[in-house]
Order: sequence, then structure tokens, then C-alpha cells
Amino acid sequence: MSALVGVVRGYCTAVTAFNHLLARLAALVMFVVVPVILFEVVSRYFFDAPTNWAMESATLVFGPYFLTAGPWLLHIHGHVNIDILHKSVGRRLQLVFDAFGQLVIMGFSWVLIELSWPLAVNSWELGETSFSSWNPEIWWTKFFLPGALALLFLQAVAEFLRAAIQLCGGDDPMNGAGRPRAGVA
Repeated sequence: MSALVGVVRGYCTAVTAFNHLLARLAALVMFVVVPVILFEVVSRYFFDAPTNWAMESATLVFGPYFLTAGPWLLHIHGHVNIDILHKSVGRRLQLVFDAFGQLVIMGFSWVLIELSWPLAVNSWELGETSFSSWNPEIWWTKFFLPGALALLFLQAVAEFLRAAIQLCGGDDPMNGAGRPRAGVA
């Protein structure tokens, strides 16, 4: 059993560390998006010279930003959750709820991966653009959806394994590793 826990610990640590890295990199994107939007606002309202690229580029980057942070948020319990029932029951039932929730997330992720992958590939094959006056290629953004969903699926597997091991009487395979204080990414 300890060898299995070691494998699970390695899996959980690797997936969680990778998702944490992606979330931190995604956060850095805001250092680009905010000045671009600021430039657009100043250009539009102070110089009456709006751009045709600033808001669209910010929008194209903002979607992947949210998607790549999602798997890390799953790990730190940052998604919307109904805590009233969860906090009113014992630890074992909380783990059952957690495990069930992760199964739902895995199913949801899998279905959306199946649906979004062909759309991303089709967009790439067509060289899809935005059809705006700037008209940038947007196919690359569509690959973030199945990619982020795959990472969400892998993180849900890790969280499910953590709950399952604890339900079977074992210790948390991550021993709290990778879980920051509340409010700290």
C-alpha cells in the first residue's frame, strides 16, 4: 500500500505543481493586459484615437488567462462551492462529498474535451480569424479550452485520489503540500 501511496503522492505533487506554475504564469499576463487596456482608454478618451487592436488583443489573452488558472483554483478550493452542507458534516462525509465532486468534475471535463477538441482543430485547419478590422488569427486561443480542461481533469483525478486515500484510512498523500494560505496564490 505504501508504494501505491508513493505513486499517488508523486502524481498529485507533479500535477499540482505544474498547475500552480501555469496559474502563476497566467497571473503575469495581467502585467501585459492592463497596460494594453490603459493605452486603449487613454487613446480613445484623451486623444479621440481609438485603436483597432487593443481591446481585441486583451480579450484574446483574457480567455486563456482564466482557463489556465482553473486547475490550480480547484486544488486550493477557489471555485464557487456550497459550504453550508460541507462544513456541517464530519470529516469522513466531507471526503465523500469531495470525492463525488471530483468525479463530477472529471465527467464534465471529459465531455467538454471531447466537444472542444474538434472545434479547435477545425479552427486551426481553417486558419480562423476574428473578422474584425484588425483580423488577427484566433485559432490558437481555441486550443486553450481542451488543454485547460485536460489539466482540470488531471487535477480532479489528483484531488479524487487524495480523498480516496484518506477515506481508506491513509494520510493525505500531499500532506498539505501545495496548498497555500487562504488568499495566497
